[in-house]
Amino acid sequence: MDSITHLFYGGVIAAAIAPRAHRRAALLAGMALNTLPDLDVLPLALCDDPVVRMTWHRAATHSWLVLPFVAWALWALFRRRGGRVAVEPARWFRVILVTLMSHPLLDAFTVYGTQLFWPLPMRPLMWSSLFIIDPLFLLPWLAAFVVAWFAREQVGRHALAAGIALGIGYLGWSWIAKTLVDREADRALAAMGLAGAPRFSVPTPLNTLLWRVVAMTPDGYVEGFRSVVADEGSMVFRGYPSNTQALAEARDIAAVRELAWFNHGFMRTQVVDGELVLSDLRMGSEPRYFFSYAVARREGDAWQAIAPPRKLDPGRDFGQLWQATWQRIWHEPRAGNAPP
Repeated sequence: MDSITHLFYGGVIAAAIAPRAHRRAALLAGMALNTLPDLDVLPLALCDDPVVRMTWHRAATHSWLVLPFVAWALWALFRRRGGRVAVEPARWFRVILVTLMSHPLLDAFTVYGTQLFWPLPMRPLMWSSLFIIDPLFLLPWLAAFVVAWFAREQVGRHALAAGIALGIGYLGWSWIAKTLVDREADRALAAMGLAGAPRFSVPTPLNTLLWRVVAMTPDGYVEGFRSVVADEGSMVFRGYPSNTQALAEARDIAAVRELAWFNHGFMRTQVVDGELVLSDLRMGSEPRYFFSYAVARREGDAWQAIAPPRKLDPGRDFGQLWQATWQRIWHEPRAGNAPP
């Protein structure tokens, strides 16, 4: 999720666990603790390889096998220094542990993926029921934080409980919406002979009402959209080509292997001006994607790695994109499920 959501989400969780007398301190501590895992972007910023920056983010600092040790170290440090942690050590250990562990758990609900059990050789988990920025998910955490900061004890505790309940409820709704969309996608793909095709579904930007589904085919992929409030007919998919031959020829290049592992193979392959360009199909939509990389150059009969790979500008007008998305949420196109 985005950094702002993590701030208030972490603050509310910490304050709900902390002793009542420490509520304001816990709100601030929770903001800091829930931000801590994302500080991996600082050392990664020193790397000139954009593929490494992408695939190593949400790795060690987001691992449930690492964070308990980090929580214990922080707890021991602050307990030794005295203060609130020394006064209520058991309660504050739970604050630190749960707040840290909740960060990667929330991230796993996005499509980017989170290496929740790093260093085990597992692909990132991507439950993809939330877009990385969702104002309606942020709202209950923000409201609970503000009320808990200014209100008296009893009102503050109720606000924290209500914020957590509404936040978890919104997560539940996102799973219901995803299930409804997946059911319709399964029917449409089965009718196309793609019942067993690898696929994913993800909400479009800033909402959980309009969803995008992509399924891989032998020579490319298909893309379809589904509004849970407007669409009534069968889901319609459009097919797009991908240069699977070039991808197979370049499979031994390190950046190709890393990206295929990270994005579960959901990527578009193009040859543009003699360069092999890989685009992560999970983030963006046809024809532009947020993460596209030139990873190899054709030299004779072979592909040679571009070192380091070059990240390409998606060139999207986000204001226009949101306007089209908003219209598509409420209106089913007459000619089928046109993309926003």
